Amino acid sequence: MQKVTIIGLDLAKNIFQAHGARRDGSVAFRKKISRAKLLSFFASIPKCVVAMEACASAHHWGRHIGALGHEVRLIAPIYVKPFVKRNKNDAADAEAIAEAASRPTMRFVAVKSVEKQAAGMAFKTRDLLVRQRTQTINAIRGHMAEYGVVAPNGPVHIKRLVEALQDPDSGLPESIHGVCELLLRHIALLSEKIGLLEREIRERTRRDELAKRLMEIPGVGEICAVAMEALAPPPESFSKGRDFAAWLGLTPRQNSSGGKTRLGGTSKMGQRDLRRLLVCGAMTVVRWAARKGAPEGSWLEQMMKRKPRLVVAVALANRTARIAWALMMTGERYRASKAISA
Repeated sequence: MQKVTIIGLDLAKNIFQAHGARRDGSVAFRKKISRAKLLSFFASIPKCVVAMEACASAHHWGRHIGALGHEVRLIAPIYVKPFVKRNKNDAADAEAIAEAASRPTMRFVAVKSVEKQAAGMAFKTRDLLVRQRTQTINAIRGHMAEYGVVAPNGPVHIKRLVEALQDPDSGLPESIHGVCELLLRHIALLSEKIGLLEREIRERTRRDELAKRLMEIPGVGEICAVAMEALAPPPESFSKGRDFAAWLGLTPRQNSSGGKTRLGGTSKMGQRDLRRLLVCGAMTVVRWAARKGAPEGSWLEQMMKRKPRLVVAVALANRTARIAWALMMTGERYRASKAISA
């Protein structure tokens, strides 16, 4: 144990697999550890690097193991997979984690605090409820359409379905009223819960100075500001705003070879929820500019003359991400002149 410099830990529900490696990369030990004995094991060994895949429970264990004095490194699973030699199993995974973490150019995931995880949970719960409401609305729209009652997309048009159910001349059979009313009550309950979470998010933005500064950027609202603070890594993890935009998946995918640069669509790597919010916010700005007109001579006006709206929205989301990184990194406030100038 005295010569162990790095331990690869394959996380699980009950039985964990640890792989200890020496400085020269040779195997020091391979060990199965129960959940109850995991922290006592790390408390009994000398301080070293403990590497884990960034998964659901990685931040929890990272905080506890880091509190014992060890250096915790979390790695995205996609970067560990190339180091699995053959026949995937827990021991091979733990060895691959240790090997990947020892690479000098490896990228690591920062361990999140309890507060940051809690903020992310509120956002993800709201996102889940919104998806459930959308599914229920689509279900009742589909059922009603079978009887000739059609309503446009969106929760604001539910009233049309309610009016059709209450109309005795609509021709709807009595047998479907109970089922449709059940779905409508479920939609109302989901909307109430979504409203409670949104109020909680708004209260958080009022107390958070960083969220207030992020909301000054066009296209960044309360939900996006809270999500960016809760889901994004620390800004110090990136050397420049372009790296942050690349982490979000807002840069072109490359398939270059032989000195020839070939760029495709956006890579869609990183945090998809945050990327979606940035693109939706940017699309709102683009639609507003299409109706009211972009500032004369601005970057947005020039882009809208040459590119389709969706392409402009993705480019604007990239630009917004870089501005947000600069605000988080420097602590400055948003200045509109820099964002709209050519």
